[in-house]
Amino acid sequence: MSKREWRLRDDAGSVTAEFAVAMPAVVLVLGICVGVVVGASVQVRVQDAAGEAARLAARGDDAGVALSIAGEAASLDTWDAGELRCARVSAPVLVVGLDLGIRAEAASCALRDAGS
Repeated sequence: MSKREWRLRDDAGSVTAEFAVAMPAVVLVLGICVGVVVGASVQVRVQDAAGEAARLAARGDDAGVALSIAGEAASLDTWDAGELRCARVSAPVLVVGLDLGIRAEAASCALRDAGS
């Protein structure tokens, strides 16, 4: 057997081994990217819900209606701050259905209507 044939046989399977080592890293990076995108999406929805809840509460309407924007597991807290009516919305960031204990939170205030 020549030296060249021995080297070709010796390299057999190395691509499979390299792929097996690299694949978990690729999956991990993709998972992190998906988590970041999901987190940003939840933060935008929570901010929209907080703004809408503050406007509804300032008009004297039910601010809980705005929770549908943030998702079913969101929570709402409202309070008065002088002439302002404020709302804080919080929702869990679920990545692939898993609750990792990360919550997105946003607060917003709106000037109360004169009649409320």
